[in-house]
Amino acid sequence: MINNTNNTMSDNKRRSLITYNHITYLLYVLSYFTAGLLWIVPIFMNYAKRRDADNTWLATHFDWQIKTFWYSIVFFVIGVFIITFALGGFGVSMFADSNNIAIGSLLLASLGFVIMGFTFIWHLYRIVRGWIALTDGRPVP
Repeated sequence: MINNTNNTMSDNKRRSLITYNHITYLLYVLSYFTAGLLWIVPIFMNYAKRRDADNTWLATHFDWQIKTFWYSIVFFVIGVFIITFALGGFGVSMFADSNNIAIGSLLLASLGFVIMGFTFIWHLYRIVRGWIALTDGRPVP
């Protein structure tokens, strides 16, 4: 079914959606250099054009970018929450009287930083992998 739809889609529309996806991948990469300020733009762009690519291999790229965005947000927030909790943002302080509490707080904060680091690397990996697949004219899994 996908092949039939690809054949009926005009070449101009297909090229337009490919260019559109290149732009959204580029904006995700550029967001690393703008403290994340550009991160929100490509997600709106993906939702705006997502239905134009239905039943084509390009639809996988829209879904890939949308899932990458939302999973990254969730894991980043989990990391920030853990760090905030560990460093006393919710009333639990690493500067408590007990050394065991301070060590536990530092270890918990370290876990939060590891989660945030993993999220950063995972997000970049998915953007690069998707962009390479787009350049090769392939769908992403």
